[in-house]
This record gives sequence, structure tokens and C-alpha cells, in this order.
Amino acid sequence: MTKRVHGHTKSGKPVTDEMVESLAAEAERGYDVDEIVRRRGGRPLMGSAAAGVESVRLDPELSEALRARAEEEGRTNSDVIRDALRRYLRAS
Repeated sequence: MTKRVHGHTKSGKPVTDEMVESLAAEAERGYDVDEIVRRRGGRPLMGSAAAGVESVRLDPELSEALRARAEEEGRTNSDVIRDALRRYLRAS
């Protein structure tokens, strides 16, 4: 008898009835959310809490100047922007 396949996982493993039943049983037993969050890792905190993302549009010349400066200093674009913003806010 052929196993019924419902698709494939990201790694290419076929999703069978047995896999669905196993995953459903695991979910019904419940998960330790704290453990999942601990394992997840992610980026380190910046300051007192998780950092927010702000979107800023840059003209091509400013974007290129930022990229060149960051590369010259061995820093990321974000690091250069944060530093410049901190300096600006302290000066005002």
C-alpha cells in the first residue's frame, strides 16, 4: 500500500499521515514556550529592550556615501546611522 503524501517539508521530506499524526500528538501534549524562546536565539538586545526598526528612504548619493563610510570604518550601515542619530540628538 502506498503512503499518502500531503506535500513536503522545507528540507524535502514527504509529509505523510504518520507525520501529521505525530505532530498533532506533540501539539496536544503542549509546548514549553519558555524553552522555545530560549532556543530561538536571535539578535542580542540593544539597550534595555528589543530594538525597533525604523524605515528611512535615502537618495542614491546619500546611500552610496553611507555604504562607503561604513565599509571604510569596518562597520554596518545601521551602526553608522545609529551613531550619527545619537550625535545629532545630543547636539540639539
